[in-house]
Amino acid sequence: MKLFALLAAFAVAFTSLTAQELKLPALSPTSTITQEFSTSKIEITYSRPSMRGRKVFGDLVPFGSVWRTGANAATKITFGEEVEIGGTKIPAGSYSFYSIPGQNEWEIIINKNTGNWGAMGYDTKDDVVRVKVKSTTLSQATETFTMWVSNITFSSCSIDLAWENTMVSVPVKANNQERLSANIDKAINNPNIPYQQAATYYFETNQQLDKALDYATKAADKNPKAYWLFMLKARIAAKLGNKAVATEAANKTIEVAKGTPGEAEYTKAAQELLTSLK
Repeated sequence: MKLFALLAAFAVAFTSLTAQELKLPALSPTSTITQEFSTSKIEITYSRPSMRGRKVFGDLVPFGSVWRTGANAATKITFGEEVEIGGTKIPAGSYSFYSIPGQNEWEIIINKNTGNWGAMGYDTKDDVVRVKVKSTTLSQATETFTMWVSNITFSSCSIDLAWENTMVSVPVKANNQERLSANIDKAINNPNIPYQQAATYYFETNQQLDKALDYATKAADKNPKAYWLFMLKARIAAKLGNKAVATEAANKTIEVAKGTPGEAEYTKAAQELLTSLK
């Protein structure tokens, strides 16, 4: 009896050990992408099914039905700060990313319930926003379902997804201009004044260009060997229509860049700017 019990225990232990050691490839492996956006991040966790010879949209994934936007658990998206999709403000936090595929148009659903397996348990009462977007036909098939963030600016981006011969892009906005301008004003009063960052932000967003030029000038004055700062100053002045300052700063860029690793790149950029000013 004792021998039988010992053998049984050994068999259970062996089976358990074997099960723990058995690791097989997932049909729809999980992926997490993290993308810096605005002053925080967007994170997407989703499972990635493959076509494997199947027809996907209109068959495996029916048109007109709520889809988990992937496989296994519903796709989860996390916004590090408030964003706007389809004119609706979405507070920072985690959400499920559902979709309703159509032949030419999809409906994207951001939903508060992140605990669902697939679309089971989905309830419209938990929807934060629904937005319709056009789908695009790809000339080359995408074998494995893929999501990514693209077209990134200081205050906008798009969440893209592609599978089979279909691609969909969802525009996202961050209404951050007032907040960032306030942050810049506050930072300018600190001991380590971020003149370059402030000038670059205003230049790239095409706002408060007079401030941008002032900050770029101060940054270059503090770092007289930083040829890239003179180039920034030249570009801002050119955008303001101040040809005299732009010309002087572009020539200074060429002078300071001589003998540096950035000589070729910045000399070319400065010369092109000078040509455009004539």
